[in-house]
Amino acid sequence: MNPVPATIEIPGYLAGTWKADPVHSEVAFAVRHLMISKTRGRFTTYDVTITTTEDLLGSSVAVTIDLASIDTGNEMRDNHLRTADYLEVEKYPTMSYRSTGIRRTGDGWAVDGELTLHGVTRQVPLAVEVNGFGSDQWGGQRAGFSATAEIDRRDFGIDLSTPLDAGGVAVGDKVSISLEIQAALQK
Repeated sequence: MNPVPATIEIPGYLAGTWKADPVHSEVAFAVRHLMISKTRGRFTTYDVTITTTEDLLGSSVAVTIDLASIDTGNEMRDNHLRTADYLEVEKYPTMSYRSTGIRRTGDGWAVDGELTLHGVTRQVPLAVEVNGFGSDQWGGQRAGFSATAEIDRRDFGIDLSTPLDAGGVAVGDKVSISLEIQAALQK
């Protein structure tokens, strides 16, 4: 039995090159802090390019994030995260993601790809929800995507672990990543 083309399943689907609108998009993360809560943050400067093809399975995504743009709402913490203890932005100013394939997963999608962070490249799949395609008020076309992933920061050589007296560590190893992307079709 032949699979149904992916484009039939997404109303308004359009092939083309799309750029994230930074006013209506967010690249965020969360990590366990003191073993009792999560600290959340985001990156404010990034480039997301999505290329959709006639068959969605041939589409691709490329992301570059300026790591110095980290914002957790606390300047002292942000400055510490930029140091060699964590992101080491002087040596590794960006994080990048390049897709290597797209596949159907139950009622959603997965984008397989390579994440490069802190000089290390690893395979990281993104769970993706296609939120829709439609027109904007300026006569252009927009598309919306939500994506999530989880990485272990130690896999990327970010392994500072400050032990707590009660057990555990000050900052967890698992980092949840989320992207909410509204992208504009490029002309």
